Amino acid sequence: MLLVQEAEEMKEWAEVVQQMIEWMELHPDRNRILEDLSDEIGYSPWYCSVVFHDVTGMTMKSYASGRRLARAAEEIRDTEERILDIAVKNGYSSQEALTRLFKEQFGCTPAAYRRRPIPIPLLPKKNVLFPDITQTERITKMEEARLGVHVEFVPAHKYLGIWEERAENYCDFWKYHDCDTVCGYVTSMEKSADPIVTPHTAGWKVADGKRTYFYGTGVPLDYNGPIPEGFELREIPEDGLAPLLEALGPLYEGLASISAWMRDSPFGFVFAVLLGGGSKLVEIGLKLARVMAMLRMAGMIGGAAKAASGVAGSV
Repeated sequence: MLLVQEAEEMKEWAEVVQQMIEWMELHPDRNRILEDLSDEIGYSPWYCSVVFHDVTGMTMKSYASGRRLARAAEEIRDTEERILDIAVKNGYSSQEALTRLFKEQFGCTPAAYRRRPIPIPLLPKKNVLFPDITQTERITKMEEARLGVHVEFVPAHKYLGIWEERAENYCDFWKYHDCDTVCGYVTSMEKSADPIVTPHTAGWKVADGKRTYFYGTGVPLDYNGPIPEGFELREIPEDGLAPLLEALGPLYEGLASISAWMRDSPFGFVFAVLLGGGSKLVEIGLKLARVMAMLRMAGMIGGAAKAASGVAGSV
């Protein structure tokens, strides 16, 4: 009975904190955050501060500051809006104030980041609730989408990411790396990422019977920017299956219909394997995948096949 009561209290705290997080997202220009949140939520400033820290592991001040800077950075990267307007909209007293903090945190000015985006540790928005509480509709759509099969030709590119030799799966990976830090760096590269191997692409490398998990983003072949600590930059050859797929003509065109592997996952790590066209194309796709596997085993083709097996290829 005591455990049930504690679980209910934890859920109540999480719901309150998520309400705080959503409010901060909608009011980036507020500077009296604790006092304004207290008025909005109906709890004392002390209670809001303590519960927020207990649930997120961060102080409200550091989280709000990090999110404000992350939102400003994303707008600088993704829009042509004046940096001054972005600064004011996100609660900074001036463009100079934003520039000073931006350079202190990320090592470059906002203008330089706009001209040439580099990996920077953006603070992601937190979701402290379990996915089934807030994302039922999204999970349902994802489950339906995963019924399909997708085969994608992957051109030559570079991959900026972390290869974790100690991890065989997603959960193991985060035992050794801070999720917010890694995801922040990857998210910061959205504008300059590879159009097919998109940010937060992850999977396994299998060598000598051992499976290694990796996480990161594809970048263009000419990328020569900075590499965050713990990341590696590897050059990946084009998919050797291209000639076979192109020879299949309309079938290949019907299967190649997605630009991201995992975009609709609630956690950002489940492969979203999408295909339009119904069960017949799914059946054809599965047969094609088996044919490819047999040809690979026979040594007739090489390269990295991207299919619905859950393996991201020989990266």
